[in-house]
Amino acid sequence: MATSRVIVTGGGTNLGKAAAAELARCGASVVIAGRRAEVLEEAAAEVGERCSFIAGDIRERAGAEEIVKTALERFGRLDLVLNNAGGQYMVPAESLATKGWRAVQRLNVDGTLKMCKAAYDLAMRDARAGTIINVTVSPHHGMPAMAHTGAARAAVEAITRELAATYGARGIAVVAVALGRFDTESLRKYPAELWKTAAASVPTQRLGSLEEYGWLIALLATPLGASLSGSVVTLDGALDNWTGPWPPTGLIRDGEVPTEARRPAA
Repeated sequence: MATSRVIVTGGGTNLGKAAAAELARCGASVVIAGRRAEVLEEAAAEVGERCSFIAGDIRERAGAEEIVKTALERFGRLDLVLNNAGGQYMVPAESLATKGWRAVQRLNVDGTLKMCKAAYDLAMRDARAGTIINVTVSPHHGMPAMAHTGAARAAVEAITRELAATYGARGIAVVAVALGRFDTESLRKYPAELWKTAAASVPTQRLGSLEEYGWLIALLATPLGASLSGSVVTLDGALDNWTGPWPPTGLIRDGEVPTEARRPAA
């Protein structure tokens, strides 16, 4: 980990920036990537001297390849790619427009696959080493108003398993991380009632923290990540395991307790 060379897509904000910061604290050198140079520049300065940035569009083959080439120019090799970039919006399935569906698939599926291919073709195949982490979402048993994202992330998990089998012979690991409900700046832009309800809907009765995400990514960046190739590691406060009526008997669902009150001490 201390000598790892890393790309984090979507690294300018929220979860991506938190992962970049944790990797840098562990000694890695990190390139964060995204479409907004000004956001990336600010985030890189916040993360510190081990972090640099490049603006690029992972939805385009040329954009994905330029991100990988830039990392190789700066580092000489590439050990880890965190495909953190993604996006969605809330809309009932019956109101989902074709344009919106295609936009979500293009970013989440096409962008992830293009980054996987660029990392493999340009850096990891010849080195016969490396780890790719693809971010998806939980729960896996249906999300109201999120049919488009559920479909996209399911595709990414299928791609992860396929690439793990294909790339494994060359020593390259491919892992997926399925995330539940996290306390991000984006979520906090919604009315307080929404994010408090989101916290109450999780069995642990709190939202995930950005630090917890960073810890998991740092763990997967170690040799342990190779042992988990082909797996989907779920980080969601047990949300994925609950499919019955809500709330289960005995679980306090107050909805008014701030997320911070339920976080374990760091």
